[in-house]
Amino acid sequence: MSINEVMQYTTEFVRQHQAWAVPIVFFLAFGESLAFLSLLLPATVILLGVGALIGEAGIPFWPIFAGAAAGAFFGDWLSYWIGFHYRDRVPHLWPFTRHPQMLARGHAFFERWGMPGAFIGRFFGPLRAVVPLVAGICGMPQRYFQLANITSALVWGFGILAPGAFGIQWLSHWF
Repeated sequence: MSINEVMQYTTEFVRQHQAWAVPIVFFLAFGESLAFLSLLLPATVILLGVGALIGEAGIPFWPIFAGAAAGAFFGDWLSYWIGFHYRDRVPHLWPFTRHPQMLARGHAFFERWGMPGAFIGRFFGPLRAVVPLVAGICGMPQRYFQLANITSALVWGFGILAPGAFGIQWLSHWF
């Protein structure tokens, strides 16, 4: 099954079963933000498609946005927790055993940027999966991490859904 087919299937499922939109978006955002799962789940493309579906089908935006932000928050929180509690074991887990440079890049990024890096990391695909984990490994104080986590989750959730949700409405109004 290709990414395009997965996106079409998911958006069509959400169109037909709108009550499932919030849990599906929560799971996709959670998976996109969780350290190991994010490398396997093509959630960004699917979430952009769901955003477009919101605008086209008139599905309420705010509950789905809340699901996306909550999923992103909890995915990063769990990644931070794993890094904090299993810091010595993480480099021996997949995918870091095969790609140790991912962890090294995330560590260098986090060391350079600190708390702002925890915020910024969410917006860059390869870093999104690693920065919260590295923040935990480095022992970043949880309150600073969670502040960066919640604010970036809110901005990311809006940014991933709003262009489709509001852009289609705007375009249909003008054209």
